[in-house]
Amino acid sequence: MYIKVFVTPGAKHERVEEKGETLAISVREPASGNRANNRVREIIAGRQRVSFGKVRILTGHRSRDKMISITD
Repeated sequence: MYIKVFVTPGAKHERVEEKGETLAISVREPASGNRANNRVREIIAGRQRVSFGKVRILTGHRSRDKMISITD
């Protein structure tokens, strides 16, 4: 399964919104040190009820627009 994600790092409140085919995720963690990416993976893993290791960022490691892959 593939999910398009738009991330806002360093937000005041964590939030997940569906905007068409894209998930808009706001996380408190800063973008530095890959912390925001890891938090996004945790949020998606929780929503999809899979383990953290099954959620991978395919594209957009250093961008706000990301493509996420979830393996079964």
